[in-house]
Amino acid sequence: MSVCAPAPIAPSSAKDRDELLFDRWRHHGDERSREALVERYLPFARRLARRYAGTSEPLEDLVQVANLGLLKAIERFDVARGRPFASFAVPTILGELRRYFRDCAWAIHLPRGTQERALRVEQVRRELTAHKGRAPTAMEIAERADMELELVLDALQAVHAYRPASLDAPRGGGGGDGELEPLIETLGEAEPAYALVDDVAAISAGLGGLSGRDREILRLRFVEDLTQSDIAGRVGISQMQVSRVLRSSLARLREVADPCSSATGGRGGGASPGT
Repeated sequence: MSVCAPAPIAPSSAKDRDELLFDRWRHHGDERSREALVERYLPFARRLARRYAGTSEPLEDLVQVANLGLLKAIERFDVARGRPFASFAVPTILGELRRYFRDCAWAIHLPRGTQERALRVEQVRRELTAHKGRAPTAMEIAERADMELELVLDALQAVHAYRPASLDAPRGGGGGDGELEPLIETLGEAEPAYALVDDVAAISAGLGGLSGRDREILRLRFVEDLTQSDIAGRVGISQMQVSRVLRSSLARLREVADPCSSATGGRGGGASPGT
């Protein structure tokens, strides 16, 4: 027994037409009915995408995401439940848009709840700005969004994670010539000497236990980079004595810097400097 083709559509209203299209698509797999539904509700999906037009995401990208949500809504909708398609499609399309912002649009990953609060707060902030003609306070946003003030403040901070400022972006307060310097010019640089703080403190403590002559020999060797022969001539002692002083002084510094070193093979810690 052959299956009869779907009867021609002769609806008496838009609602009846939608029901017939959904019936033909769901029960008969009629691709033309599906295409007709998509074409009919594309403007509807576009209007939902425009809710997020104030973000930095291109509107056309948002429209594509909304259209994807529309297709999913059409696939899942069951006309037999008696629910209007628009009321079913809205949460599906908006959910797809929110998922897009959560997974693709944020430059820095944040928890889903934080992202949704940030988007809600940003939307309320724009609405209040348009209504009041000025930037709203955090308390005004909290009252309008029915959120705790602390959550609003956290959300306002999280908004900056959506699109961090470019280091090449000009900053305000430029020079008198009117040119604005890039943000990167206002950032400090890492100070390499910070890594030497602990070493300098340890060496300073060890130098305090050496004689003036021994400290001078160390300075000539490691600051002025003189040879042992040159140091011997400068200080007035033999090269052998210079070698003993360097060896015993370095052992003393190692012992002060790391007391365990003498117990693990440090040599010369107790040697007397040459005279």
